[in-house]
Amino acid sequence: MSRQIHPTAVVDPTAELGEDVVVGPYVVINAHVRVGDRTKIGPQVVVGAFTTIGEDNSIHGQASLGGDPQDFSYRGEDTRLEMGDRNTVREFVTINRGTVKGGGVTKVGSDCLLMACSHIAHDCEIDDGVILANNVLLAGHVKVGRRANISGSAAAHHFVTIGEFAYVGGLSRMVQDVPPYVILEGHPSRVRDLNKIGMLRGGMSEEEVALMKDVFRRVFRTDKPRTQVCAELREGPEFESPQVAHLVESLENADKGHKGRYRELLREDFARAGAELLGIKDS
Repeated sequence: MSRQIHPTAVVDPTAELGEDVVVGPYVVINAHVRVGDRTKIGPQVVVGAFTTIGEDNSIHGQASLGGDPQDFSYRGEDTRLEMGDRNTVREFVTINRGTVKGGGVTKVGSDCLLMACSHIAHDCEIDDGVILANNVLLAGHVKVGRRANISGSAAAHHFVTIGEFAYVGGLSRMVQDVPPYVILEGHPSRVRDLNKIGMLRGGMSEEEVALMKDVFRRVFRTDKPRTQVCAELREGPEFESPQVAHLVESLENADKGHKGRYRELLREDFARAGAELLGIKDS
């Protein structure tokens, strides 16, 4: 099977399309785009310049991938969107490229499900296996850990980190980092429980989940200051668990960050990375 490109599609001559790629009616693929083997692009999709899409992706109609970042700092630089393999991108999803100040690249991993009308802003980092339900809104510079599940119309403030295996309830407002492995819900949102089902579905053992249940109670169901509990966990045998270590480090990072957002501390690092990527020298 060779490439199938509908006669109404507009494909820039610099675009590179892999084997068995399907391009539907009225699709627009801009300059310097790369599309991996067996990816299917539905009708009226727009793929912006300097976008890389991996293999076996399914992109449904009217999605917009790699559009210019919605940020006043953007001055037409050749920033990028990089997407992995086996993602499903539903109707009217929008994903913007990066900005120089944010590192220059928006990244989406593999095996993600991005439901209709969800939005991923500039410089976000989405790890593997993430689910964004309908109308989820991620502001710029947000990081979402692997296998996180964010329900409909939830919204994340810029520079928020959403931890791996977190489950976020619908309509929730995230203005601080979301710890990994928890269920978070509300407006304003707060931690409600441990995401036991998500952890088991993600391949963790019953023993690992049982340990995390005990640690969850110690961290979130106690009158002790969280800093004290984290220090105790660091000194205890529980810290040998990679999940416990990751939870403690995530909580400590959030406490360091501006208003509970660790990535706020990395602004200068992001700006340096973006300038280096695009070969921009300080004036």
